[in-house]
Amino acid sequence: MTRPPVRTAPTGAVYFSLLGPLTARLDGHELPLGPRKQRLVLATLLSRPNTPVPVEVLTDAVWPDDPPRTARKNLQVYVSAARALLGPAGHEGRDRVVHGCGGYLLRIAEGELDTLRFGSLARAGRAAAGRGDLAGAARLLREALDLWEGPPLNDLRDSAGVAEEAGRLEARCLTVYEDWAETEIELGRPAVAVDGLRDLVERHPLRERLRAAWMNSLHQSGRQAEALAVYDDYRQLMARELGLEPSPAMAALYRSMLGRGREARRPAPAREAVSPAAPPACTAAFTGRPGELREILEVLGCGEERVVVVSGPAGAGKSALALRAAHLLADRFPDGRVRVRVRREDGTARNRAEILAELGRLCGVAGNAASPGNAASPEGGAGGDRAATAALADAWQEWQARHRALVVLDDVPDEASVRGLLSRSGKCSVLITARGQLAGLAPVHRIALPALADGEALELLGKLIGAGRLRADPGAALRIVRACGGLPLAVEVSGMRLAVLRHLPLAEYADRLDDPSAALDELVAGDVSVRHRIASGWQDLADGDRWVLGRLAGLAEGGGFTLDRAAEALGCGERAAIRAVESLIDAGAVTSPAGEVTAHAALYEVPRLVGLYAHEREGV
Repeated sequence: MTRPPVRTAPTGAVYFSLLGPLTARLDGHELPLGPRKQRLVLATLLSRPNTPVPVEVLTDAVWPDDPPRTARKNLQVYVSAARALLGPAGHEGRDRVVHGCGGYLLRIAEGELDTLRFGSLARAGRAAAGRGDLAGAARLLREALDLWEGPPLNDLRDSAGVAEEAGRLEARCLTVYEDWAETEIELGRPAVAVDGLRDLVERHPLRERLRAAWMNSLHQSGRQAEALAVYDDYRQLMARELGLEPSPAMAALYRSMLGRGREARRPAPAREAVSPAAPPACTAAFTGRPGELREILEVLGCGEERVVVVSGPAGAGKSALALRAAHLLADRFPDGRVRVRVRREDGTARNRAEILAELGRLCGVAGNAASPGNAASPEGGAGGDRAATAALADAWQEWQARHRALVVLDDVPDEASVRGLLSRSGKCSVLITARGQLAGLAPVHRIALPALADGEALELLGKLIGAGRLRADPGAALRIVRACGGLPLAVEVSGMRLAVLRHLPLAEYADRLDDPSAALDELVAGDVSVRHRIASGWQDLADGDRWVLGRLAGLAEGGGFTLDRAAEALGCGERAAIRAVESLIDAGAVTSPAGEVTAHAALYEVPRLVGLYAHEREGV
């Protein structure tokens, strides 16, 4: 991989690179960076650009075992050297390296640091893919990858602190490479990715998504025997190293390749990408849910059932699961996979005219005269607008009858929002995500998402804060994920906060989450708020259901409640209590046992964070 020209930096500015050995260039000439300890300080500051880096973190990076008494004074010398290297204050007159209560902060622009440029190009590439512009996405992602020269900071990895940051950077690079390779395969250009994927799999043999992309690129290039051999090598490696089998998704990919000879995928039109028009709040890589993912793949992959409803509370990871499944089902739906959100950003339902218009644009359905601008009317306006909406609905049904596509209808508020969108004939399938269970839809296959198991939640937390930090205090990490109630969004927000607040011990943060009066205040990271997401689900409930949930939340603190206790708390009879509890189960606000059990014997639960929010609103 070749380095981009230094013209990305302003004239006279130093250009730093971390995606390989630590280097600095000025006008094309490499600059000396001083002794090793000075380079460790510079690498640590650059790996967290525009973010305060605590003095303790810098100290650990330079002296991991036994820092000298003069450590702080020595750090000041190394930071002064970094200031000199960076040059004078910026155009706004601000110092480039400043010291505050949070530590040292290095101010640097995107054009001066390869990791910032890398992130910007990766985001632009994913946004292009979301719009269906796969060619543009491939170009932008490739441009990002051209900045990657090898293992990041490979000359300083003997420092544990720098090695941890370098590992995070390498994981980002690998994810972008996987995105790029999968995009090239979607475009019908698998051969361009084969060699690079082989090299990366050799360096990261247990990274499943890399191996799956390598298998797919070989298969789509007509090299089926080699693709199947890649899977067999992986299966043996997993058994030997971990005592495990490949994941259900990997096994499903292998089965889909059997017996297909040299069949290669045709180039995909833009509409064949799953459209993440409004990505889920969770941003981490997909984690856990192996049973639910396998169930979706089996149901929609075999073609016996055409509608799957995935339900669960806000933040349960429904959208992430649906998008992962849609990606793995690409071969089963040759006419495309599209995703449309059925709510607006404020949580209100979109009208049918808006949704049909977007589906029309994504799938090339003719006659999309219904304009999403007519959002004030339930059906897109009166008179001619209603006729236009009806015409587009008919065109959409006709398109589905002639194609085999997968439609993801994300965040559906109620049955009425999607009834007219489901295929009445043909081979199209629909994957629906919803907070409630949409009991009025039939026939459908239903999957209710439970809380993450402890192991899955810890894996997600570890991806965000680093495996080393997780291992340092596993008991506190377990308290954190349990205080989050196993809700993926809450676990991820905790991880994002801890990734920024690196000085904060896990045990102290666990104490904060254990406090019922403070937990929701702690679960905020930037513009992602668990309270906001739960509030959206609260707004879906009828006034009576909100009151009931507030009363039942008090019962749930001991780990669950029976129907008798619910009737006592609600001050009503048995029949009324059954109806009240089951109404909340339908809405996704109360969970019930997975197996069959009588209503009296069942132990019902209110998810912890939902219960805390209900306490806030109802004053129970």
